[in-house]
Amino acid sequence: MKIYSFKQNTGKSIQKFNSQNVTIHPLLKPDEPFQIGYFYLEANSVLGMHPAMCDQLLMITSGSGWVRIEGEDKIEVEPGMAVFWQKGEMHESGSATGMTAIVAEGSRLDPERYLTLG
Repeated sequence: MKIYSFKQNTGKSIQKFNSQNVTIHPLLKPDEPFQIGYFYLEANSVLGMHPAMCDQLLMITSGSGWVRIEGEDKIEVEPGMAVFWQKGEMHESGSATGMTAIVAEGSRLDPERYLTLG
């Protein structure tokens, strides 16, 4: 058995897209275009507006925050909610109080197969 850490202070800070106070731990990045990561969005954070490089699913695990697509209002999100963006969709996310989330990115994502809209 091995015990690993993915605490916030050991992750990779995201600076692109005018992002602030966001840290990620890439967890899986195989040869095929698919990635899983764990996000820490601190209080007063924003992961700036950017295009989805491939289909993306953001699954909120703790805290609360917001998401939006270009030209639309922010939508509040909380644990148990998952947000899906299609490849090329301009989007951003953030949190006033702090939020953590798992992000899965890849062309074969099919959340409607396993998740309930709501």
